[in-house]
Amino acid sequence: QVRIVESGGGLVQPGGSLRLSCAVSGSSIGSIAAMGWYRQAPGKERDWVATITGHGITRYEDSVKGRFTISRDNAKNTVYLQMNSLKPEDTAVYYCNIAVATMRVPWGQGTQVAVSL
Repeated sequence: QVRIVESGGGLVQPGGSLRLSCAVSGSSIGSIAAMGWYRQAPGKERDWVATITGHGITRYEDSVKGRFTISRDNAKNTVYLQMNSLKPEDTAVYYCNIAVATMRVPWGQGTQVAVSL
């Protein structure tokens, strides 16, 4: 069974950076076509943030373009989200999962990101 554990969140000031990690077990991410990062702000639904395909093609939600970078290390079975120039509106719990909705596994605990002075 595929399991996902997110980590790397924390409290950061506006303009700061964080690197989130998504460790996958139970399956090789090399066999998964695309992985995605998602986030859920307080009182809101979970939204898509970024996707990376098995070929390394990336897509981003408009508000994070130019600031966030998604990457994957198949050898480490890990997906990353480098977040720069963070804004208060980036505050959310961040999750990763298989990008294709019909193939998703149970959501992990996520990792909390708080951007504040």
